Amino acid sequence: MCPNEENYYIPIINMEEFRKGQLAGRKEILFNELNGERHIERPHKHDFFIIILFEKAQGVHKIDSTDYPIGNHEVHILFPGQMHRWDIKDGSVGYQLMVEKSFFEHFAPYFRFSFTNYQNHPVIQLSESAFQLLLYEFNAIKDELRRKNSLTQLIVNRAAVIATIVSREAENNFTEFKVYQSNPRLAKFNMLIDEFFKDQKHVGFYAKKLNITANYLSILCKKHLKVSATHLIQLRVCTEAKRLLQSTTLSVKEISVELGFVDHAYFSNFFKGKTGMSPTSFRDKR
Repeated sequence: MCPNEENYYIPIINMEEFRKGQLAGRKEILFNELNGERHIERPHKHDFFIIILFEKAQGVHKIDSTDYPIGNHEVHILFPGQMHRWDIKDGSVGYQLMVEKSFFEHFAPYFRFSFTNYQNHPVIQLSESAFQLLLYEFNAIKDELRRKNSLTQLIVNRAAVIATIVSREAENNFTEFKVYQSNPRLAKFNMLIDEFFKDQKHVGFYAKKLNITANYLSILCKKHLKVSATHLIQLRVCTEAKRLLQSTTLSVKEISVELGFVDHAYFSNFFKGKTGMSPTSFRDKR
């Protein structure tokens, strides 16, 4: 274990801790407003899905290891297990839906891309029309939740509309979303990386799953994403390494084993090559 390992402990918070302040809700889903100045001093994680719609806002939202400026007409998405903290300035107005994992699964397919895509781009700038549509749906869910006998299917349908609009805006904002939408093989490759990255780090494994050659998969990545297939695999490994370093008390050696490295020195060299910092230095800067 690392020295002062208690400093590395990141609490995992469940939805029950937010029920006192809820404006509307039921067991599986809560609606809350974010008004005015808000601060999360220490990073934490949730075991549920969160989608936040900011109407007007200023501040910084740190998600995993990246700082994102908070602005007007944005959506912020957090998946279970992602680490976050924020400093929201006075005068800000936002709305958030907190969704248990089992309920999220009912409308998850309407997020049309791999969850890794959204985790890599958790802040999405909205067009005026998209913001107004989302605001309507958020309020409609709030109103339905306030009914004595709220209808599950109606809430699911409105959440599916939200997921669809967010996906469209993400596709308009980020080139890689468009690429994955128009290239099913690359989209499938991305999902396979999510599933196997801890144990499989060679392009050939994924190419075989896709029924193409490793060379052709590399060509597709270079042509459409401007990076190598190997880079995409390593990026996912590095992202997970950052999360584990900042949100667990696992030693560097234990993390290297968790991520499928047989030698923790090799893992340390890999991590430093990708981030410019040793795993220990990255952990200490939190």
